[in-house]
Order: sequence, then structure tokens, then C-alpha cells
Amino acid sequence: MVDIHAHVLWGLDDGAETYEESLAMLQAAAAAGTTDIVATPHADPRYLFDPEQIETRIARLESSGVTLPRLHRGCDFHLSFDNVQSALEEPGKFTIDHGNYLLVEFPDVSIPDGIDGVLTQFLDRGIVPVITHPERNRLLMRDLPQLAARVEKGCLLQVTALSFLGRFGSRARDHAWKLMDRRLVHAVASDAHDPVRRHARLDEARAEVARRAGEGNAELLFVRNPGTIVAGRHPAEIVRMSEFRRRWFLFRR
Repeated sequence: MVDIHAHVLWGLDDGAETYEESLAMLQAAAAAGTTDIVATPHADPRYLFDPEQIETRIARLESSGVTLPRLHRGCDFHLSFDNVQSALEEPGKFTIDHGNYLLVEFPDVSIPDGIDGVLTQFLDRGIVPVITHPERNRLLMRDLPQLAARVEKGCLLQVTALSFLGRFGSRARDHAWKLMDRRLVHAVASDAHDPVRRHARLDEARAEVARRAGEGNAELLFVRNPGTIVAGRHPAEIVRMSEFRRRWFLFRR
């Protein structure tokens, strides 16, 4: 499996706090079947995004001598004015492995006017916005037609693995499956922040998606599409989910 969103680098944001926590998160991910993981510290007004620190920490982890997933560079990009201007000037600073896919986090208090114009600017410059955890953003889920329109324009959606298991509450779980119903999900990622509560293991969520949506869709969302993103291949290679039929008894609690 390939994880495109994880806060596994210690001391850079609200994710891993220590080197030992980073190692524990990555070892658990590897043991659960993750082969590649993108380190995505926040890039927002609260946390300074520093590519040099990212490189230093990745190098230390890679020299640990223990089995870890392959580590890739990225960030959790907040759509603030300063960030947007910086990314338009130097997109490779923020994109995954300096390619053409950018994880973007929408505000959850209010969505500014003009944000769709920003997404269009990115797309026009060959930067593909990957909208993170929309199922946990009530503003995005309030207007599904608008979210679907962003997908039709060329944006991708990444859902959090633990949302499918109800770890962010029943609302986020229901929203995640609603997006699946509409074939709007392109990738599932851990958005890991710690070794226990918001861990980096994807195996349980993949099993649940396979059970409810079929192994083909699980392979697409946990392996093929995120692999395409990490490799920086053309967005035309991103595949939409095949349709699946929800069975009411699978959703009983």
C-alpha cells in the first residue's frame, strides 16, 4: 500500500513528537503492508514549512537500520494567501517529491471566495490539487455538487483511512461512504499523527473497504492511484472507482 498523507516527521507540527515516535509509526506502517509513505508536515500559518528540516529528518530515519517504508517528501498545504503565492512561484517546494501533485487542506471554519479560482490556477500550471480529508470538513460536505465540480475540473479527493472505521465519529464515517457512493474518492491515506490514536496502519481500513466496496476498489484506492501520485505520473492515469452496491445490512451498527 502507498500512503500519501502522514505526519511522521518529529518536531515539525502536531504529528510525531520525537524521533522514537516517528520510528514506531513507520515500523507499524511497514508491518501492516505500507511500502511507501509521504511525510507531510503542515504548511500553514501555525507551522513553518522547512524543506531542509524535512530532508534532515528523512535522512536520519533512513539510516536507522530498521525496516521502514520508502519515504517521500510532501506537505499538508493550507490554502492561505501567502502559501498560494509561494506555491505559484515555486510549486516544487510543496508538491509530493517535487512533482505535480499537491495535498491541499481546505479551511473548516469558512471557505474564502475565490478559492476555486486558486484551484484553477494550480491546474493551469500543471499542479494537481489533492483535497485532503473532505469527509471531515462539514463545509465541503454541505455542498457535494460543488465538491463534485472540483473533481470534474481535475482535483482529486483523499479520504482518511480511520474515517471508514468510525474513529472520527459517525458523521465522518457516513460522509466517507457517501463520497464512495458517488465515486468521488481517488485515494485513501492515514493522515497519521501518532503511534496509537491516529496511527499510520492502513490494513484495517483496506480490509473494510474491500469488504464493502470490493477488492478492486480497495486496490485502486490504497495502491494504484496513490502509487500514481507518488510516482508523479500523468493525472490521466488516475482511475475512478468502479461502481459498487451498498447493502444495508453491512451498515448496521
